[in-house]
Amino acid sequence: MERLEHLTPPDSAAYAAAQKHWNTVAKPLGSLGHLEEQICRLAAVQRTPEVTLSPCCAAVLCADHGIVEEGVSQSGSEVTAMCARAIAGGTSNINAIAAPFGIEVIAADLGMKAPCPGVRDLRVGAGTRSFTQGPAMTRGQAVQAICHGMDLAQELANKGLRLVIAGEMGIGNTTSASAIASVLLHRPPREVTGRGAGLSDAGLSRKCAVIERGIAVNAPDPADPIGVLSALGGFEIAGMTGLFLGGAVYGITVIIDGVISAAAAAVAAAIAPVSRDYMLASHCSGEPAGEGLLALIGLNAPIRAGLRLGEGTGGVLLVPLLEGALAVYRSAHSFETLGLAPYEVLS
Repeated sequence: MERLEHLTPPDSAAYAAAQKHWNTVAKPLGSLGHLEEQICRLAAVQRTPEVTLSPCCAAVLCADHGIVEEGVSQSGSEVTAMCARAIAGGTSNINAIAAPFGIEVIAADLGMKAPCPGVRDLRVGAGTRSFTQGPAMTRGQAVQAICHGMDLAQELANKGLRLVIAGEMGIGNTTSASAIASVLLHRPPREVTGRGAGLSDAGLSRKCAVIERGIAVNAPDPADPIGVLSALGGFEIAGMTGLFLGGAVYGITVIIDGVISAAAAAVAAAIAPVSRDYMLASHCSGEPAGEGLLALIGLNAPIRAGLRLGEGTGGVLLVPLLEGALAVYRSAHSFETLGLAPYEVLS
C-alpha cells in the first residue's frame, strides 16, 4: 500500500489541449457529450492529446462469497468456477463481446472455493465468510487482495496497455456490492439492492434482510473504506479495488463496468481520491445502486441501456464508442479546413 503515498494527478495541460482540439472540429461544441470528456480524460492520463486506445484488455477477477449460504442467489457457488473456466477457455459472454473489438480477456482467481485450471492464480483464500457472522475477510486479506490488483495493473502497464476493463465473476457478489453501496451512500439496503441474477420478490426481501443483518453485525465505518471492504466485500471486489488504485499508480485508465465494479471503484476513490481521475465509467447499471455509486465517484456513464450482465461486458461496449469519438477527434473535418469561423465557447 506504500505505492499510494506518491500518487500524482493526470496531466491537466493534456486535458486542456484535448478540449481545445475538440473545439476545432467542425461540429456543435460538446455534441459528442460524455465521450468528448472521456477522450480528454484519456489524454490527461496518457499525458498527451494524441490519444490511443490500444492495446486494451478485460481483467475478470473471480471469487466465491460465503454470503451465498444465506440464500441470496438462485445459483450455488459451483457456478463461479464453471463461469471462470468458460472465461479462461474463451467461451463466455465476455469473450464473445470482446472478440469483435480485439480485446484480450484475462481471468484471475482471487479467491474461489477451489483452484480452477486455466484461471490465473491470485488467490487470497477459499472464498469469504458469510458477513452475517462477522467480517467477510480479515483486514489483512483485504489489503492482500488490493495489492494483487495493483500488481496486475503494474504488469499490464509494463506490457503497454492503455485501457483495462475491470470485470468480475462471483456468485453472490451483487449482495456484497449492495452492502458496500448501502454503507458508502448512507442509504438503507432496500433502496440500493436489486434482484441480481433474477431473484423473486421473496428472494429480494431475503437478500435485503441479510444485508441489513450484516451491516448491524459488523457496524462498518464509512470513513474506513478498507474496513467496509473487509466487513462486507469479496476477494474479487478487493482485487478490483486494487486494479483501480493500480491504474493511478502506473498511469493507465481503468474502465468501470457494472455495479460490482462500481462498488470497487468507490472504495478505491475513498482510499485515494486521485484514483478517480484514472477511471472511466462505461454504463449505468440496471441495479439500484449503480447511479448512486457513479455519482459518489463523480463520473458520468455514456451508456444507459439497463445492462446488468457483468464480467466486464458493459465496459467492453464502451470501447467502440470511444473509437468512434476518437475518429471524429482525429478527423480533418475542422472549421479551418472548411474556411468557417469556429463556434464560440459560451459561458
